[in-house]
Amino acid sequence: MYAVTATDLVKVYGTGDRAVRALDGVSANFVRGRFTAIMGPSGSGKSTFMHCLAGLDTLTSGRITIGDAELSGLSDRALTAVRRDRIGFVFQAFNLLPQLTAEQNIALPLDLAGRKLDRDLFGHVTGVLGITDRLDHRPSELSGGQQQRVALARALVTRPDVIFADEPTGNLDSRSGAEVLGFLRDSVRRFGQTIVMVTHDRNAAGYADRVLVMADGRLAHDSAAATAGAGAAQ
Repeated sequence: MYAVTATDLVKVYGTGDRAVRALDGVSANFVRGRFTAIMGPSGSGKSTFMHCLAGLDTLTSGRITIGDAELSGLSDRALTAVRRDRIGFVFQAFNLLPQLTAEQNIALPLDLAGRKLDRDLFGHVTGVLGITDRLDHRPSELSGGQQQRVALARALVTRPDVIFADEPTGNLDSRSGAEVLGFLRDSVRRFGQTIVMVTHDRNAAGYADRVLVMADGRLAHDSAAATAGAGAAQ
């Protein structure tokens, strides 16, 4: 069962001689409960790919489905609901509201959606992430690693179909980065979460079950496909 499917994605910026084909017919499926890293050099299309998958950018053509929701043709209001209800986000910049406590930041997406917080899940997630004793602290009172764990908890408590992580360790030191990557990997194992992460860091990609490599707006390599091919050849 796929959490996300992408079929023949094309994204063109500009027109005429100045047109840039950021995505050039990209297709990929993302299995539920797997951790996928997307890599590639600057300008390869990796960030555009993730932003389109997450409904943060529009396609020129192609089809994206998250769960049973197809993104193409949705109104802005319907697309906002899909992002709120089906997608979790973890960004490099944390994106926590400074005036709210950690607990309030974690519960914010549910509050905005008018949904009740599952206290059992909340307790389990914050316990696994090791932030139970920091829930009454505001972001300015937390380290970078702790802030990113709060952001990850915020993404997990909504029970999304998929979490998109955009360079989640970019603002962290190596120790905090390794802890956050470990928590991302554990969320797949403990919660059956699906994660798609964009990274330029090979060490970070090593935490994933699968690595997609982008080049010139296309998929240049799929480690899952390569593994499957090797197994079939034996």
